[in-house]
Amino acid sequence: MERTVLELGMFETLFIAVLAIYLGEFLRDKIYLLKKYCLPASVVGGTIVAIISLILYQADIFELNFDYKTVNTLFYCLFFAASGAAASMSLLKQGGKLVIIFAVLAALLSALQNAVALGVGGVFGINPLISMMTGSIPMTGGHGNAASFAPIAVEAGATEALEVAISAATFGLIAGSILGGPFGNFMIKRFHFENPALDGKDDERSSGEAKVMVDKNNVIQAVLLMCVACGIGQIMFLLLKHIGWDLPIHVCCMFGGIVIRIVYDYRKNDYENLYEAIDAVGEFSLALFVSMSIISMKLWQLSGLGMSLIVLLFAQIVLIVLFCYFITFRLLGKNYDAAVMAVGHMGFGLGAVPVSMTTMQTVCKKYRYSKLAFFVVPVIGGFISNITNAMIITKFLDFAKSLV
Repeated sequence: MERTVLELGMFETLFIAVLAIYLGEFLRDKIYLLKKYCLPASVVGGTIVAIISLILYQADIFELNFDYKTVNTLFYCLFFAASGAAASMSLLKQGGKLVIIFAVLAALLSALQNAVALGVGGVFGINPLISMMTGSIPMTGGHGNAASFAPIAVEAGATEALEVAISAATFGLIAGSILGGPFGNFMIKRFHFENPALDGKDDERSSGEAKVMVDKNNVIQAVLLMCVACGIGQIMFLLLKHIGWDLPIHVCCMFGGIVIRIVYDYRKNDYENLYEAIDAVGEFSLALFVSMSIISMKLWQLSGLGMSLIVLLFAQIVLIVLFCYFITFRLLGKNYDAAVMAVGHMGFGLGAVPVSMTTMQTVCKKYRYSKLAFFVVPVIGGFISNITNAMIITKFLDFAKSLV
């Protein structure tokens, strides 16, 4: 008997995503551990909805199918535009060196993820091409790379590669959402970064947050400006595509946001209220994007993973925790900003930049904002690592084919 598919349109999806956020906020208020370990409301509520969806599927009642991709793209681009608008000229100069260091670290992690996949897979006698489907393809690459690179392994004879890659990407998304907040909380407590003075500086936003008032006019202006930034991003996207450069649309929108910020900084007026309103637009967009991404997860895809593949995936978790703690955090400066960026690295290293941003945001809400982290992480996770990871995957896939 064929299972009934319940199609949920864009507005029903938005409705459920918002309810999931409210549910997550309610549970965070009631359950102390959720707030203590910085688990985001969108992740908490979204995961519960995804589990309900799984139960309905396994009970053969019906399968929930969410229409979320178009509206999610809008919120994703709005969020990246807001991230770009947060980057002042001083921040761009300060972050330049860290972007280079972080780019190298992201590439190194991708290579290690594939090496661990092949090494542990070899111990269990797993087809190297299948083992690769638990490496940087679904981890750093996420569902997009899983869908793009898995067919190459299928053509090479690994018929189950696509199912394994999609399942591994889903596993990574869940793991990154759950682990990022507690990891950041541990790092900040472990190195005593709770007080801004102990980190060597007082953060501008944390010290002035209570004084900033966001009024209706600023909110309207912020929304309009972010739409303009997305328009600039779309024009940039089309121009680059015309000359053969395939830059992701959300990265172009981030550059659009940077253009807006440069223009407003050049005018040399006090726009702190406006920047705070832009931040609110970004936060709103991110919460909805993450919530919709998580409620739409098909958790039943994980059921096809055998025990040996589960071991491979847990090996990836061990790798990224150790890497972010011993390497990312230390090479990025071993300070509060570095701790937040390590949280971000864990997020996109396990599958998605939005996971990076929402876990960083939750950590920063508990302690204080890190402008540097919210500039550097999207640039690396949303753009540069996509390029380096694709190059690394290609080399490792060729090597895996030679082992078959």
